[in-house]
Amino acid sequence: MTERVLVAYASKNGSTAGIATMIAEALREQGLAAEARAVGEVESVGPYDAVVLGGALYAGRWRREAVRFAWHHEADLAERPVWLFSSGPLDATAREGLIPPVPGVQRLVDRLKARGHVTFGGCLQDGSKGRIARMIVKSGRGGDFRDPEQIRLWARGVARELVKEVATP
Repeated sequence: MTERVLVAYASKNGSTAGIATMIAEALREQGLAAEARAVGEVESVGPYDAVVLGGALYAGRWRREAVRFAWHHEADLAERPVWLFSSGPLDATAREGLIPPVPGVQRLVDRLKARGHVTFGGCLQDGSKGRIARMIVKSGRGGDFRDPEQIRLWARGVARELVKEVATP
């Protein structure tokens, strides 16, 4: 199998980057050539057969870099399968059920004809950047709410769809 998958992400404190890394690892375990890269490091999506794009949520919005990446590469993204993910809730809600995309991300789902979107729990810990993030951690509401098994299961579903397409002429 030669399916190349880009897992692009915009992360402020590393939580979304960690999720992207877990997704890429799970895709590789399924036989796909996947790599996780920050959106600022990606000049073109041309070399990839599929793209997973993720952004950290802050105040109900994706990181600006993720949105810019989607708009900048819109034409190329339209030519390949795309999935989106968000990270952010600092509680167990992402593990307990499906969280619909925030309005701005839903517009991207629709515009890019994304095959799916999921919201994963986020992570804010000591050393987080930003005054508000530090206040959240200091107040005791921080922590790591990412669920590695949930992330792997979702990524395996993405891999199954891609493998099925390759197998079907």
